[in-house]
Amino acid sequence: MSAALPAVVIAGRPNVGKSSLLNRIVGERVAIVEERPGVTRDRVEVEADWTGHRFRLIDTGGWLTAGTDLDVKVSAQSVVAIDEADVVLLVVDATIGITEEDAAVADLVRRRGVPVLVVANKVDDAVHEPAIWELLRLGMGDPIPVSAQHGRGTGDLLDRVVELLPDTSASEMADRDPAADPESDRDAGTVDEHDEPDRTVAVALVGRPNVGKSTLFNRLIGEERSVVHDMPGTTRDSVDTIVETPSGPIRFVDTAGMRRKARIDEDTEYFSMVRALRSIDTADVALLVIDSTEGVTHQDQRLAERIDAAGCPIVVLLNKWDLLDGERREEVLYQLGQKLHFLGDAPVLRISALTGRGVHRLLPALGVTLEQYHTRIPTRQVVDVLRAAQQAHPAPHGARVLYATQGATDPPTFTLFSNKELPQSYLRYLERSLREAFDLGSVPVKLRVRRRNS
Repeated sequence: MSAALPAVVIAGRPNVGKSSLLNRIVGERVAIVEERPGVTRDRVEVEADWTGHRFRLIDTGGWLTAGTDLDVKVSAQSVVAIDEADVVLLVVDATIGITEEDAAVADLVRRRGVPVLVVANKVDDAVHEPAIWELLRLGMGDPIPVSAQHGRGTGDLLDRVVELLPDTSASEMADRDPAADPESDRDAGTVDEHDEPDRTVAVALVGRPNVGKSTLFNRLIGEERSVVHDMPGTTRDSVDTIVETPSGPIRFVDTAGMRRKARIDEDTEYFSMVRALRSIDTADVALLVIDSTEGVTHQDQRLAERIDAAGCPIVVLLNKWDLLDGERREEVLYQLGQKLHFLGDAPVLRISALTGRGVHRLLPALGVTLEQYHTRIPTRQVVDVLRAAQQAHPAPHGARVLYATQGATDPPTFTLFSNKELPQSYLRYLERSLREAFDLGSVPVKLRVRRRNS
């Protein structure tokens, strides 16, 4: 998502329908919605489009004048989002009218001097429209009646939004679309074989609740984007931010902590887990964050298995390492070797997200892992390695690989053409031979076998 796009921030007190409005505008269930306050805690940012106008749409947690320490942190996230907004959508529940919290949010937005539209939500039909005029007391212009749940009035709202968005200059359009630049000598009908499409690497932070993922996320991106609190389950939605690094842009994704299904006792946590699993499936690398003070648990093992099954490379982060003494450190490393042995040579970093100790080693480790993940090997070299492996240890019952080639990257995937079925144990031997020959480290290697006559 381009940071150059204008920002439209959805603000308001808890449980007025902010997340429902975001989902309605983008046309899919991006933010978790539930009929109780406090579900959204982190800022959720997506790209939206209306009549050709692109903008960043940012959902915020409910802003409160007072509350617990967690409420204060959630409210602070709302203030940060409003400060960077080009337009604010102040959502109010029209069926309830103006509350003390609504008035406080309105005062906050007014002091920022940003263009604002008052959104009178939950106006499901024309019968309830007269109730919106009470919202004129906020002093922010005519309210716009909508029903985020049913979609009523959202088109009119978006028409007003694009009227308030800042103009995009021709030079900015040319930066985003080289074909729109009249000075460009690039032929739109040709493709340079050396050009590669711009692609931002996605790195997902995964782990059990309360292991320090959000603390690490905030340290990596250099700001408090995720709400950090010592209560498990603080992060609900997956939150992502692009960071420019010496190796190129990286999109770090902070996911909700995942527990065993048997322990999930509410719909919100279930949908949080679904979004976290989706982030794993679309990630280039997963950072498995483990709380060293609790050791390597059975759930850590299950998460590692789930990531490995998705074909996603893993970097293991032993967080809170500075809190362990020498004996406890040896015990945790032993547990790691016993319970996560199937990860092979996955990088293991010992860090402290809170103090930053050891975090500087993360980007170099990511660079090496991504290089292995994108490896492309010439067919001749693949054939030579497999021929040598078969000569050293022939397959049982006269089976053999006749030909092989790398069919895909991300992760490296090889297609083997054999005369007979190859045992799984022999395929693991061939995989290890390829991994060692081409320095594929810990990234997953996929083998696809096709039978053909010799």
